[in-house]
Amino acid sequence: MAAVYLALDVRLDRTVALKVMHRSLAEDPDFVRRFIGEAKSVASLSHPNVVHVFDQGTDGDHVYLSMEYVPGSTLRDVLRRRTRLPAREALEIMIPVLAALGAAHQAGMVHRDVKPENVLITDDGRVKVVDFGLARAIEGGSHQTRTGVMIGTIAYMSPEQVLAGQTDARSDVYAAGVMLYELLTGRQPYEGENPMSVAYRHVHDRVPAPSAVVPGTPPPLDTLVLAATDRDPARRPPDATAMLVAAVDAHRALPSGPSPTARHTAVPAGPGDSSGVTASPMPPPANPTLIHSAADLLTSPPARPGHEASRRRHVNWFLIALGIVMIGAVAGTGWWFSEGRYDKVPDLVGMNLAVAKAEAGKRGFEVKVGPAEHDSKLGEGKVLRTDPGAGREVVSGSAITLIPSSGPVKIAVPNVVGLSEAEARAKISEAGLTAGSVSKVPSDTVQRGQVLRTSPQVGTKIKEGGKVQLILSAGQLMPDVSEMQCDQAAEFLRQRGLNPAVVEQVDDAQPGTVIAQNPAARAEITSGQQVQLTCSKGPDVGFRWPWERDPNVQPGQNLVPIPDVRFKSVRDASNELRAAGFQVKVRRVAGRGVVLGENPLGQAPAGTRITIWH
Repeated sequence: MAAVYLALDVRLDRTVALKVMHRSLAEDPDFVRRFIGEAKSVASLSHPNVVHVFDQGTDGDHVYLSMEYVPGSTLRDVLRRRTRLPAREALEIMIPVLAALGAAHQAGMVHRDVKPENVLITDDGRVKVVDFGLARAIEGGSHQTRTGVMIGTIAYMSPEQVLAGQTDARSDVYAAGVMLYELLTGRQPYEGENPMSVAYRHVHDRVPAPSAVVPGTPPPLDTLVLAATDRDPARRPPDATAMLVAAVDAHRALPSGPSPTARHTAVPAGPGDSSGVTASPMPPPANPTLIHSAADLLTSPPARPGHEASRRRHVNWFLIALGIVMIGAVAGTGWWFSEGRYDKVPDLVGMNLAVAKAEAGKRGFEVKVGPAEHDSKLGEGKVLRTDPGAGREVVSGSAITLIPSSGPVKIAVPNVVGLSEAEARAKISEAGLTAGSVSKVPSDTVQRGQVLRTSPQVGTKIKEGGKVQLILSAGQLMPDVSEMQCDQAAEFLRQRGLNPAVVEQVDDAQPGTVIAQNPAARAEITSGQQVQLTCSKGPDVGFRWPWERDPNVQPGQNLVPIPDVRFKSVRDASNELRAAGFQVKVRRVAGRGVVLGENPLGQAPAGTRITIWH
């Protein structure tokens, strides 16, 4: 992709590595745009195990990156000198590599080309990862996407990269697992004469445990490699941070002292190596980043090594037929793995659970329903999430688990009736709810200032943090009994626990009618309190009804008996009085819906207004 030069930044007077993109890439304006965007992303990634990007620019036809210069060697150079590494040393290199990749994954970046060539080891032993984002910039180039390419190094490509050219954090995890395998064994898991044969094995085969090649490899490292290189991305660690945690745990599990594999490690003498142990290992292969045609990779048949000359000498119909069969098998397998085996998990979040189950079943997935989880926004019975998540590629027919929402957490309103306002607020807060507004209403039974009731009512389940209104007692208030017949008013007050005292005085009002009261209406009173009722005993010169004062009304004429409607419902009483030809005025003193008083009683002309109290 580029040529790298050792250069001097004359403005800051520092040595840098200058990576200049090949002209064929720099001529593509879409690539240049994406390259600049990726360079900005990488420049924002500040981590001690990442090679820093200082600057990016163009100079005529040249597009370049100015990067941190790291004196030392690549991890590939180390492998060429030493073949393979002891378990502890391999992990101590992988841990900073995974830390760098984890920082990138947390920032939403994917490396896409993890391999020993992109891991630098400084002269003082520090480990740094280089070339973040370059593969992504090339993949997005307009001239590349028309033909369908895969960017990367085939020896470290994950199955999903081979099949669909799609990468995410788990693809970097796969490549890191292959690299750890190579550090432990001194070889790559798959070898072949051409890229297609290696890619085929990535898709079909399972990376073997390192202990199968190097007996005595600690089991935690076998487990780590096998988990990271699982063909199904869903079964790998979700990102490099998760693999880093597993690697640290594996490192802690290693026995103290030299690794068991160290006794068998061939370490050839070379520059910077003073171990003195010599051997004649097969040098690890070089792994340049390649641009592979996806179509060629999946359709080109694997070569048969070691027989090129004999094939030219012994061509026969049997080999031709075998070649045709192999091409057909590879093509069919390529179709199966690229088109027929993997499906994307549909986005079912927010759907009704029954509808989501039907939709997933229709697409061929096996559907399971997990335990419901509370959610403050999504209603009960709807899909909260799926496992695996939406958009993940899984083997066709795989099981997906639907996690439904049980709605927000609901809490029953606690019983605070009879408590003071402060006590009620504390109890409501302890329950996980919020005490809201306060109102007051009269009460004959609950002491003033105490909770009479709540809204919502006690026991009602409401959303966690929801508001509960408090209705406090305003205490007992003096009812308005004016104009009520005195004997009716006195009896009513006795029933309410008061002690009425009656005083009579001359007044034009109907005799026996309450004309004044003390305390006044709606004044605060207490049970057993004495209440004075002033009642009319009529005028000095004999009492006359209002109609008797009317000269147009003859005595004894047009008088109608007034029905006694006391203790009937207000509605029935009103209907009965109106049916008898009277007008009706309704006044409230207790609000019980039953008539407690009526005035006047006896008889009166039709159309007279009759007052009833309830």
